[in-house]
This record gives sequence, C-alpha cells and structure tokens, in this order.
Amino acid sequence: MKLYYSPGACSLASHIALNEAGVDYTAEKVDIRAKRTESGADFAAINPRGAVPALDLGDGEVLTEGVAIMQHVMDSAAPGLLPAPGTLARARLAEALNYVSTEVHKTYSPFFRGLEGEAKASQSALLDARLQVVEDRLATRDWLAGDAYSPADGYFFTVTNWSKGIGHDLSKFPRVTALREKVAARPAVQKAMQAEGLI
Repeated sequence: MKLYYSPGACSLASHIALNEAGVDYTAEKVDIRAKRTESGADFAAINPRGAVPALDLGDGEVLTEGVAIMQHVMDSAAPGLLPAPGTLARARLAEALNYVSTEVHKTYSPFFRGLEGEAKASQSALLDARLQVVEDRLATRDWLAGDAYSPADGYFFTVTNWSKGIGHDLSKFPRVTALREKVAARPAVQKAMQAEGLI
C-alpha cells in the first residue's frame, strides 16, 4: 500500500491509522497546489479530486476520503481492533468520525482562505461551539467514541493541530487538551508526525 499525503493535512490521520494497524506501507508526499507527487507523478491521475489522503491498495484500486481509508485499513489489516459492524460501539465510532469530518474539520477549512475581522470572529465562535460538544462528551468518556482509542481520536488530533496556525486558543477546552496530549504520546502518532517532518 502507498499513502499519498501532504504534511500536517488531514491525511495525517490516515498516516496514524496505518501505523496503529501495524501494516507495511510506503508514503509519498504530494504538492497539492502543483498536483504532483514527490517523485514527479501527476497526482490528478491518482486521485482526480486532487485531495489527500489517497491510498493505493496495490491492486489497481485507490481509496480516497480519510474516514473510509481509516476504517478500511483497521478492518482489513487489524481485524478486531475496531468494534464489530452492527454494534452500538461501531455506530458510536461512525458518529465520532462523521462529527470530526463534517463539523470540526469543515469548520477549520474557511480559516485557510484568509478570513479577517468579523468573518474570522464569527467562524471562531462556530469552531468553539463545535469543540464544546467534544469537551462536553469527554466528561463521560475517555476517548471520542467511548472507552478505547479509535481512528476518531487520531483524526480529531490532526484537525485540532490547525488551531495553532490560525491563532485559535484551545486552552479553554481542558478535556480536549488532555485528549490531544494522550493522542500525541502514542507511538503511532509520533511515528507519523516524524515521517511528515512535523516534529
């Protein structure tokens, strides 16, 4: 398998999941703006949507979308690490992954288009509201989807890393901060961040 990624982008969550699953894979950096991989390949030919992550499964299939990649990797390479399909625990995992994807990740996205003034303040308030939901949930559980680490935690860690770059203060969310610290300490996370040149 080969993961196509951009350092610090949402593809970091898939990078973490590959490490958590303990699979053999390679990783290649992508210049998203130029649509070229580090080796010079046309990334648009690999993923016509032009976005990372993309996972070449090695059999002619390329899987895109981080939530799909994370679940596929864990289910196929490390069966039993995720809750079984059809259980409430699996639904809680899907709930957590989708909340991070549609509510948290997408609330960060506008900041990268140069928000200023009232628009930035309004988007910051929306981000705080999304993070408060997670803060409140963490009052009754150790991890996003329940009592065990899951790809949702790695994904949440990845996107909340962006707070520093946009000048957003996470210190008002002590449970979120504590979760981030637990995730950051995991060997799979350290390995992915080192590989992407983030630490």
